[in-house]
Amino acid sequence: MPSFDIVSKVDMGELKNAILQTQKEIATRFDFKGSKTSVELTSENVEIMAEDESKMKSALDVLRTKMAKRNVGMRTLEAGPVEPSSGQMWKQVLKLKQGVDKDQGRLLNRLVKESGLKVTSSYMDEKVRVQSKKIDDLQSLWAFVKNHKEVLIDLQMENMKRD
Repeated sequence: MPSFDIVSKVDMGELKNAILQTQKEIATRFDFKGSKTSVELTSENVEIMAEDESKMKSALDVLRTKMAKRNVGMRTLEAGPVEPSSGQMWKQVLKLKQGVDKDQGRLLNRLVKESGLKVTSSYMDEKVRVQSKKIDDLQSLWAFVKNHKEVLIDLQMENMKRD
């Protein structure tokens, strides 16, 4: 029976490239000249440090532009609050969202049922497996789920099988 898995993964190579491009642009842009603005990737977060909130917002805009050019989804980063840090600096932590948690899994299962297509779904360890007798139903469901407004994470299709 044809099936595929709905997963939420961040392509870390592309994200690293987007951050490196952001760092290069910040180093060369006139509005960042002489500032201590930085964008760094830690194990589970992206940290932006800047001298004021306007530079913080500009650095975040540059990062999102670079992510879009490298096809890294905007929903993969959850922006935290802008907080004062040491040395008159501001810091913002962007948390990486990977994997389909139980709440999102329930939401995806509910959307599968609401779609009206003859498909079945099951939640399995941070992914949702969808099965159907027809590949066309699977493709229709993928288009429906991927663009649904209630889905708050970046989704990818993985492990497509055409039995």
